[in-house]
Amino acid sequence: MTLDVVLGLQWGDEGKGKIVDVLAAKYPVVARFQGGPNAGHSIQFGNTSFVLHSVPSGVFRKDAINIIGNGVVLDPTIFRQECAAIEALGVPVRERVRIAKRAHLIIPTHKLLDAADEASLGKGKIGSTLKGIGPAYSDKTGRNGLRVGDLLGADFKDKYNTLKQKHMARLQRYGAFEYPFDLAEAEARWMEDVEYLREFPLIDAEYETNALLDDGKAILAEGAQGSMLDVDFGSYPFVTSSSTACAGACTGLGVAPSRIGKVYGVFKAYCTRVGSGPFPTELNDATGEELRQKGHEFGATTGRPRRTGWLDIPALKFAIMISGVTELIMMKADVLDGFDTIKVACGYQVDGVRTDRVPYDVFAKVEPVYKEFKGWKGDLGACRSEAELPEEFKAYIAYIEQAVGLPIRILSLGPDRAQTLIRP
Repeated sequence: MTLDVVLGLQWGDEGKGKIVDVLAAKYPVVARFQGGPNAGHSIQFGNTSFVLHSVPSGVFRKDAINIIGNGVVLDPTIFRQECAAIEALGVPVRERVRIAKRAHLIIPTHKLLDAADEASLGKGKIGSTLKGIGPAYSDKTGRNGLRVGDLLGADFKDKYNTLKQKHMARLQRYGAFEYPFDLAEAEARWMEDVEYLREFPLIDAEYETNALLDDGKAILAEGAQGSMLDVDFGSYPFVTSSSTACAGACTGLGVAPSRIGKVYGVFKAYCTRVGSGPFPTELNDATGEELRQKGHEFGATTGRPRRTGWLDIPALKFAIMISGVTELIMMKADVLDGFDTIKVACGYQVDGVRTDRVPYDVFAKVEPVYKEFKGWKGDLGACRSEAELPEEFKAYIAYIEQAVGLPIRILSLGPDRAQTLIRP
């Protein structure tokens, strides 16, 4: 069997959680391959809604195996809180979730370093969620990290204290900064939460993942954030700390590229971004605010208002290219209901030169070149077949498919599982 991958193609918040939940019905295994608890994968079914941060989005599917891969950085405290909320819904989390021994741990002082790093940047802030994710990945690449598998060793406390002391020495060099955080209290709680983590199956995920594939079990790999936040190909330095492209599924789960099957690319019918960094189609006007309010564009993890703008075709094509996307999934098309005119950026003017390429220089002067479409007045959320879709929306879909050269296989027309059209 192959490992199929679900990726966000924009700046995150595309709606991957709902789609993984919908697709998970066909997959006995769902695996998270990168990112940390800054992810907010929102799922709604019936009268129940939930936001997942570290737990894979297949956890609400009975009999599904959910793997947290080695590419993830895990905060035991946030993980325990998340699991407790899931268990309160009657879901047996410990029976459904397995954790890679090679996944790295976020410790309390990582959060202090995150706050100190962000404060030191002044006006050039990245927009970190201050959850310690960047410093944890820095320790991983710097060969200082603490891993889940270390919990099984007798010298775990020694390894923890060694890393903590390295962090404290770094913090002294930053000097004073404001961050409401009681380290002693957080550390005591973290140690209790580590004991909870030990109750889960801690696995050699690379062996188990490949064995599941060999046994004929299809795996759906789930990424966090979006392609335009990839540490290599995103709008650097305004990016996350891991590989959000398809290649990250290989390194984040220990599978060969030859085992990758379908690559589902998820995008909104418009664009959003949280935090700092370039956003060519951003709307700082009443239209942008209308998109924000209608789309409930506030961070699932932080609650921060998201920046909003029209769909960006050059950025979408770029994300498709670097990950070899095979099928597209359009989310939140219903948010565009009622607009008289809808715009799509079909190219850029970069420093006065027309191009359809995403520029290397994030500080280049980028002006979007727009194509306009007539809006629709119907209620997409009420549509249960393609025949019911407004002709204006069908024209919008057809243009996007032609522009990027891929079919849109799934249309999400609302937050509920039932508001999903799967196209032939």
